[in-house]
Amino acid sequence: MSKRLGRLAPIMVAVLAVAACGDSVDPRGNDADTGDGDQVTLVLESWRNDDLAIWEDVILPAFHEQHPNIRVTFQPTSPDEYDAALDAKLSGGTAGDLITCRPFDVALRLHEEGHLESLTDLKGLDAYSDIARAAWSTDDGSETFCVPMASVIHGFLYNTEIFDELGLTPPTTEEEFHDVLDAIAADGSYAPLVMGTADQWEAATMGLQNIGPNYWHGETGRQGLIEGTQRFDDDQYVAAFTELASWAEYLPDGYESITYPDAQNLFTLGRGAIYPTGSWEIALFNEQTDFEMAAFPPPLPEGRDTCHISDHTDLGIGMNAATDHPEEARTFLEWTTTPEFAELYANALPGFFPMSEHDVTVEDPLAQEFLSWREECESTIRNSYQILSRGEPNLENQLWDLSAQLLNGTVEPREAADRVQTGLERWYEPQQQ
Repeated sequence: MSKRLGRLAPIMVAVLAVAACGDSVDPRGNDADTGDGDQVTLVLESWRNDDLAIWEDVILPAFHEQHPNIRVTFQPTSPDEYDAALDAKLSGGTAGDLITCRPFDVALRLHEEGHLESLTDLKGLDAYSDIARAAWSTDDGSETFCVPMASVIHGFLYNTEIFDELGLTPPTTEEEFHDVLDAIAADGSYAPLVMGTADQWEAATMGLQNIGPNYWHGETGRQGLIEGTQRFDDDQYVAAFTELASWAEYLPDGYESITYPDAQNLFTLGRGAIYPTGSWEIALFNEQTDFEMAAFPPPLPEGRDTCHISDHTDLGIGMNAATDHPEEARTFLEWTTTPEFAELYANALPGFFPMSEHDVTVEDPLAQEFLSWREECESTIRNSYQILSRGEPNLENQLWDLSAQLLNGTVEPREAADRVQTGLERWYEPQQQ
């Protein structure tokens, strides 16, 4: 018998026993009589097609063991087709019962269109902070429509063999960071920083949004932009752009034409020392590298003693308002708020971290290193994701463009800050004051 069948055997026995006596098990774990003991099948929509085996072999069997009368089927769509396919299914009434939710405006639109049911009163939702719930709540925070499932944490991966070879230690301040970069550059054997600007988004996501929270004080700065009490042309934002621009001399030769996959390959092949990125790379890089990796959080700028990390809300899970099985769907969603699910998920997908306040033990040492920063630093999310990218120019896209231009040397930090601020003022009223 296969391992998978071995896990499912007790479930099958339990189901047959229920059917034989004519009783069923209530989805919430209590005995109940449905008259026929039939199972309810729920379909979970997702764009995470790489996670199919993890859900089928690890996560869902744990749920099925506790709730044998509810079967959940993981039904992924390729990431680049997911949003359009889901919209079509929801409009046509063929979407699954459970929906994996993008953060912020994509999910908010589905809720406002009546496709995602409110989960504000869901048992277990109080285990999540306001920051965690913000990605799947209305702007005023009064309604939540998806359970926060996972976040990713920004930081820097490094090749420990190169550090050992050159006698380097991971930096904690920006001054130390530049000393390390200078030492690697002086040796000449490796690219100090591995990143390109061809795809643009890396310069903002893995560059600006990685180091920026230490400059704009995390949530204080992010909320200040939303409220209009801070501006992108304030000194702290200009300073963040200035630090990002300084990376250019440490990037690989020809970085202007290096794509995201190119940069991944350069690092995993051992041709670069430090990779600005996030925890989402851990599983892939564990498979692809033949050297030991470690990580350090964004180094502190001069004069700062509180560290801030981008602990970015990445995916949630909600309920299709048109499901024929709302009680069973809520039972599954309640289960995703539990410590059991948090630990299962964190270890099945190292680098994607639960957002609940439950204590979780992560077995992967590199993932645990990223996770440990939550104890040392204050968490925030990318400052372009909530509200501020709804107009034209789109803030997220503008940051991609200008961050890449900074590294390419076609704009100066003050000019970049002024252009971002001008763009916001065109459409966002709180920034027009």
